[in-house]
Amino acid sequence: MAGQFEPTLLRKLGTRILDHVAPEVADAAAKAAMEAEARRTCRDRHVTLSELRDGRLRLSGILDGEAAGLLRAAIDPLTAPSGPDDPRSPGQRRHDAFADLCRLALRTGDLPEHGGEPAQVVVTTSFETLARRLGAGTLDTGLHLTPETVRRLACDAAILPAVLGGSGQTLDVGRQRRLITGPLRRALVLRDRGCAFPGCDRPPRWCDAHHIHHWADGGSTSLTNAVLLCGHHHRHVHRGEWTVRLGGDGRPEFIPPAWLDPEQLPRRNQYHRRT
Repeated sequence: MAGQFEPTLLRKLGTRILDHVAPEVADAAAKAAMEAEARRTCRDRHVTLSELRDGRLRLSGILDGEAAGLLRAAIDPLTAPSGPDDPRSPGQRRHDAFADLCRLALRTGDLPEHGGEPAQVVVTTSFETLARRLGAGTLDTGLHLTPETVRRLACDAAILPAVLGGSGQTLDVGRQRRLITGPLRRALVLRDRGCAFPGCDRPPRWCDAHHIHHWADGGSTSLTNAVLLCGHHHRHVHRGEWTVRLGGDGRPEFIPPAWLDPEQLPRRNQYHRRT
């Protein structure tokens, strides 16, 4: 065989050498090799989270076969480009898909409690940050978030108002209130059927409920002031280049920036309207 095959193929053939020279012990040897491989895989599995100076995380590790299959099954459908104009690299799409998986897991409410509280992302901010886009928000890990990010997170979050004294002590904490949930979100799903951004195929479970006119600016929590957006396009809209509105038939349409379309003709998502 060494005279017929290149080294890579010869190595693969070598793993089956017992099938040829000692078939009576091949099955037992294969079982022993499989068990040894399983022990090695179990021993070597790990995920490392390394915090960088600016609060980001470097993610590295080795997944065993089962976990690798689960991750690929969950993340692969989310890594496809959202459209022909998607500017993200494959690595950036995998990053955003991983974030979408985390959002979905948090929405289920099935995660174990952490410190006596449901698993959640906690952001501390001021009313001025939400209303006037001034200042920054702070995660409970200490990482600072831009006003744009805070406003985007507030679109589909539970808000817990608090009044602080001059030295930062808590004087009064209000009751938590959900923004777009229950019957209102179900009506939004029936109307938009998924991410409403033109060309996007993300289903409702991957989407946030975005306030067209932000609630901190006086926008109402109603079907006429809401639209479903996936995480990627939610960030896209909050950057301010695209404008979203409801058309005469009550369905969302998006006005592209002038650099993309000088005529700025409204665009709609036709994917979810397919029959």
